[in-house]
Amino acid sequence: MYLFYSFLFCGFICMISQIILDNSKLTPGHITSMLVVVGAFLDSFSIYDQIIKIVGGGAQLPITSFGHSLIHGALAKAETSGFMGIFMGMFDLTATGISAAIIFSFIFTLIFKPRN
Repeated sequence: MYLFYSFLFCGFICMISQIILDNSKLTPGHITSMLVVVGAFLDSFSIYDQIIKIVGGGAQLPITSFGHSLIHGALAKAETSGFMGIFMGMFDLTATGISAAIIFSFIFTLIFKPRN
């Protein structure tokens, strides 16, 4: 059942993104940023954790999970280290993904030439 719910959740995120892209002048970068903020907002009220319990790993695939991970790490570290823990914990859960994005984008810029 997790596979079915994961498929529906990821499909719903893609459908909403495509509707926004088709019916507005927003760029894919704007929509991606908006989905990160939505994921962070949902995690602020512990709604995203409930979605993960229902959907399973499918909720951790879309871009909304990046916002969830940012806020989740920040709030966890804030409980132990206070206010400064927000800034320290924000990248605890996302450091691997951010590092991979930087390294791979550097490698791809060396391999491929940009278009004019």
